[in-house]
Amino acid sequence: MKKLKYLFIFCLMFFSKTNWAQVNIPTDTAVTIKVFGACEMCKDRIENAAKGKGVKSAVWDIDSKLLSIVYNPLKTSLQKIENRIVAVGHDVENKKAKDVIYNALPKCCLYRNLDPAFIELHKKEDSVKQKIAEMHLSASLIKGVVLEDDYKGNFKPLVKASIVWLGTNQGTFTDSIGFFSIKMNGLNNKLLVSYTGYQPDTLNVTEPSELKIVLASNKQLKEITIVSKQRSTYVNTISTIRTQTLTGNELVKAACCNLSESFETNPSVDVSYNDAVTGSKQIQLLGLSGNYTQLTVENLPGPRGIATPLGLNSIAGPWIESIQLTKGIGSVANGYESIAGQINVELKKPENSEKILANLYINDFGKTDINLNLASKLSKKWWAALLLHDDFFTNKKLDFNKDGFRDLPTGNTLSLINRYKFDNGKGVMMQFGFKFLDEKRTGGEVDFNAATDKNTTNNYGLGINTKRYEGFAKIGYVFQQKKYKSIGLQLAGINHNQNSFFGLTTYNAKQQTIYANLIYQSIISTTIHKFRVGVSFVYDKYDEAFNAYNFKRTEIVPGVFGEYTFTPNEKISAIAGLRVDNNNLSGAFVTPRLNVRYQPFNNTTIRLSAGRGQRTANIFAENISSFISARQFYILPSNNKNAYGLSPEIAWNKGISIDQKFKLFNNDALLSMDYFRNDFVNQVVVDIENARAVKFYNLQGKSFSNSFQAEFTFEPIKKFEIRLAYRYFDVKNTYGEKLLQRPLISKNRAFANLAYAVNGFKFDYTITYNGKKRLPDTQENIPIYQLAQYSPNVVLMNAQVSKNFGKKHLVDFYIGAENITNYFQKDVILASTQPFGQYFDASMVWGPISGRMLYTGLRFKIK
Repeated sequence: MKKLKYLFIFCLMFFSKTNWAQVNIPTDTAVTIKVFGACEMCKDRIENAAKGKGVKSAVWDIDSKLLSIVYNPLKTSLQKIENRIVAVGHDVENKKAKDVIYNALPKCCLYRNLDPAFIELHKKEDSVKQKIAEMHLSASLIKGVVLEDDYKGNFKPLVKASIVWLGTNQGTFTDSIGFFSIKMNGLNNKLLVSYTGYQPDTLNVTEPSELKIVLASNKQLKEITIVSKQRSTYVNTISTIRTQTLTGNELVKAACCNLSESFETNPSVDVSYNDAVTGSKQIQLLGLSGNYTQLTVENLPGPRGIATPLGLNSIAGPWIESIQLTKGIGSVANGYESIAGQINVELKKPENSEKILANLYINDFGKTDINLNLASKLSKKWWAALLLHDDFFTNKKLDFNKDGFRDLPTGNTLSLINRYKFDNGKGVMMQFGFKFLDEKRTGGEVDFNAATDKNTTNNYGLGINTKRYEGFAKIGYVFQQKKYKSIGLQLAGINHNQNSFFGLTTYNAKQQTIYANLIYQSIISTTIHKFRVGVSFVYDKYDEAFNAYNFKRTEIVPGVFGEYTFTPNEKISAIAGLRVDNNNLSGAFVTPRLNVRYQPFNNTTIRLSAGRGQRTANIFAENISSFISARQFYILPSNNKNAYGLSPEIAWNKGISIDQKFKLFNNDALLSMDYFRNDFVNQVVVDIENARAVKFYNLQGKSFSNSFQAEFTFEPIKKFEIRLAYRYFDVKNTYGEKLLQRPLISKNRAFANLAYAVNGFKFDYTITYNGKKRLPDTQENIPIYQLAQYSPNVVLMNAQVSKNFGKKHLVDFYIGAENITNYFQKDVILASTQPFGQYFDASMVWGPISGRMLYTGLRFKIK
């Protein structure tokens, strides 16, 4: 038989039009098939059955039910391997073991009654079309079907069609209804599709997609249709915790110079200036300030503590691969500080990033951003990347409202990340690197000169100089014979220094942080029951000098946590988590959290969440806007042992969300609604209801937030996406003895984003409506410096047009405008002519502080 096979190959080379020297005799082939089982005994039985003649290796994963095989096609065939597996009692995708053999298996191996994937697979499919519609979008998978078009125009699935990344052994076969899925390949984007009797063809696939591949009756590949592409923003329907992912395609819809500008096309997150002078921004989620949102970078601590006010500006936009946004409480494995939600930023990885990405941005205000990302494969097991960012702004005369103050501070920000990755292909993986930030800002009056005016009353000015050093590492091991089992260690060390002055006020701060998190995960008997356990350690040392006062503290928080995931079938899943931590200042505390997902019908997903969050307030760094005012600071301590004498903030968050997918205009559409409520057990109240003072004290009464949002995304025509949203907030705090609406929060917000792509052009337009906001009481001021009770409604519009050129060396040119209507707050600074007087206040910001801004830029990529 072997000689006949070689004779066939020789004849093929001789009579083919193809150059015979280019035809290769088949070598080892690597494929992955699904085999059903339940336990370790199943694993041994399956692998032993598969390892027959011609099979070099066979490894079965209990968690995914996938059997990875390397075999010589000249010595055996996939059909023979499958027959051997079925003969010992284990079903494969298109073959079922005899009942008498299956029933003779040990009790622990009777997978048909346990495995939800088996039950789901053997439900009768209505059609191939239904199969495609039910495919879940994945961040790293190509999915699709291969069909045959007969003479009558009917489609029939092709079973065992080969799908392989060109030049590799990474491949798969279509199943009994022609369906396949294959992971994206980081080395190339050439996907080879072949079937016996048909001429193979190579597809150029550059991003996760769903494909329909049709082979014509004349044995030629007829057409390839992209059924659906991953949206620029999506929610993973099978995840128990509702997490919205903003991909790189979403981030380039706007200039996105840094993280603070990454949410301009997202209706869930508000980003606004803290004040009219420093240029610092804050986010708002669920009606609460960004202090209550846990910000992480690749699940390691992001800017927090002293870095809070300027942290969003410190992460460059071109560095970001994606952003994961979770409303409400998240996993206990990520810590206890999340109250309103979590924002996790994934940076560009050395193993799958462009070799070179250069970005140049400039706007008509005079700001310039330069970014350079470099990535390289050092060896078979090592990768490295260097991410560089530099921005500078020198325009001291930017003053739209002519109040004598610069709308934005001048200065320079230089930052970099140098990172490395190691993967030995045998389960050991490691990432490590370091980050550096050096930022200098100078603001205040247009005529302010730091050399002559600092610490005087000549002209009002401010200066903020920040240096930050950070090292990080992730070390993990996946057990090769039990890939559901893994252990990982996360480490980070941070040193943050800030020296600043605001008029005659000085604020100098230092923060040193050590973070460690060890996580072990596995299953209990089957993948229906999964668990994670771990230990964590957080060390924070603060040294703050505010004028003549010095505030020092060291917080040490060791903790343990456990998390159990229950997945009885594809429709129901739940995650129950509990962690216990001990803060050396405030004592021990317990953090329970629960997330539940239920899918009553196809394309309908309901999620519930509830849990507790706790954090220590950093009252100076988190309220830096009050420094740019004549307000007096008052701290009313309740417990002298804690930070600033104030008890930690504690809140309970409850939420429900519904996601409904359906077809509209023959395209995918998504309607999402969510409601969340936060109830504070304790809160550090920032009371600015007296125009002469800002008071910090622990809550004496009620404090809560209610948030409702509805979002509708659809495509009226191909490549034209419309996203509409409405959001309602009801946020109240007890100030003194009065329960009031929290100031500077808009109750009503409406949002629309239109995105259209054609012939390499991308058009994006965003409009937002922000309803009126309650303003703090200013009755203590003289009439000329008193504000109205509410701000006016604000409508803002942004737009961008981009065009890409080239294939291998891709160039993107973009041009855009922000605040198109040129609307800005004219009275943004109270008593701006008397900056050292008793009525001066630059913190009453409810709208844009500058007018229309035009920008342009260029991105250059080498993949």
